[in-house]
Amino acid sequence: MSDIALYRKYRPGDFDEVLGQDHIVKVLKGAIKLGNISHSYLLFGSRGTGKTTIARIIARELETSPNDIFEIDAASNRGIDDIRELREGISTLPFDSKYKVYIIDEVHMLTKEAWNALLKTLEEPPAHVIFILATTEIEKVPDTIVSRCQVFTFKKPTTVVLKELIEKVVKNEKWKIAPAGVELIATLGDGSFRDTHGILQKLMSYSKDKSITLEEIESVTGAPSTTLVNSFIESIASKNIETGLLAIQKASSQNIEMELYLRLILAKLRMALLLRYAPEMKGDLAESMSDEDKTFMLSILKEKGGLINSKTLEVLLETLGTMKYASIKELPLELALVKILE
Repeated sequence: MSDIALYRKYRPGDFDEVLGQDHIVKVLKGAIKLGNISHSYLLFGSRGTGKTTIARIIARELETSPNDIFEIDAASNRGIDDIRELREGISTLPFDSKYKVYIIDEVHMLTKEAWNALLKTLEEPPAHVIFILATTEIEKVPDTIVSRCQVFTFKKPTTVVLKELIEKVVKNEKWKIAPAGVELIATLGDGSFRDTHGILQKLMSYSKDKSITLEEIESVTGAPSTTLVNSFIESIASKNIETGLLAIQKASSQNIEMELYLRLILAKLRMALLLRYAPEMKGDLAESMSDEDKTFMLSILKEKGGLINSKTLEVLLETLGTMKYASIKELPLELALVKILE
């Protein structure tokens, strides 16, 4: 494997390589093709969704040379003096491009004085300057700034999109990984391209035979074992509160994050419901499961009228939303289990 970090090596170089942001790519490609270029863009989305990558692609598609692309981290260059220096720089013409492109990351970190200084520039930008602002917290960006930008909201990549990314990297690097492993890494990636690449990088550094097993993923990432996830689900299927509480206690004793544990439980319960209500999907779903999971799924679905149903999924989804606020991390899941089985 190359010494280059995977997220750098596989960072999209043009719009056609971007995954999971078709709604943004379509608009930007069309606008650039027609010459309808805005002088200020605001890219909003959670971390690792590709905002900086898209910003660089915009600059590249406008044939902007590296000499005329300026990347600024607002987290460390957030004061009015930094913005004044920027304003002085934009007054000069580009070196060898049509535009000077300023990419300001974490723009919500700017001070109030810096915002006021930037606003004056955005109100009357020079014809040769394009601003691309990126943020994870758009609510902290003043309305006066937002209203002067074309705003693009980035979606968190789905598990399906992340699986496509993982399979591409594994294939290109000439590695092997079990389908169930791809599913687990995509779930662990939690809607972030960067985190998914990071997990793969760690696994490829750990494994010595260019083959990644499910057990290695669980060991390296600290993810709960398949057995531990299945134990909780089995407790619901068999209506055994004690078994479920013991599974939660064991996960806690292994220092497993409860949110991650519940997300993996939800992913498996969703798969169970799809198998029950959409039998035509059985073949595709089976490809992403280990033999152990296939056997387990078939066993819990035999019970008609059991508690592996949409109501159970709703209770657990609500629990996931409240878990981050709990001082005792196990308690929300314990209460949910009791609610489901009482």
